[in-house]
Amino acid sequence: MGRFFKSALIATLTGLWTVSGMAEQITSEQMKAIDERVQDFKKDALRLSAEITQLENKLIYPSSTKVALFIKLAQGDKLRLDAVAIKIDGKNVTRYLYTAKELEALQRGGAQRIATENLRTGNHTIDVDVIGKSGGNSDYHQNSTLQFVKSEGAKLVEITISGTGSGIQSVDD
Repeated sequence: MGRFFKSALIATLTGLWTVSGMAEQITSEQMKAIDERVQDFKKDALRLSAEITQLENKLIYPSSTKVALFIKLAQGDKLRLDAVAIKIDGKNVTRYLYTAKELEALQRGGAQRIATENLRTGNHTIDVDVIGKSGGNSDYHQNSTLQFVKSEGAKLVEITISGTGSGIQSVDD
């Protein structure tokens, strides 16, 4: 009996060694093809994710009601923007705290899309609350109420902030 188990054990180990050798051969030959397929799957997943995001945005913000709000600093203004809070028609839309890099981008003339909302056509009121430091490094706080008209289709609204006040410009798409 002992000899039978020994022979069976040797045969099993020999078989496993042969199978593992074949697995290594298959793995080394097909690894590149498998890796390429995995990369293709990843690319497909990223593409599908981007398409789903676009479809979600079209559903959530249809072009007939879409309003995008942008913040800019007046050119050459020395205001150091710390925070902005925006209400539309009395409803809180966003509050935003600025980092040093974001402030630097705004001071170089950049614009920030701060919010996207759905609004019905007609007259609307935007309340902009700005907190920061003035050019003389004193505390700065200003609240401005601005009016705009939402017409049919997508609307872009640019809010320009300066140490002397805030202004609004709306641009139809």
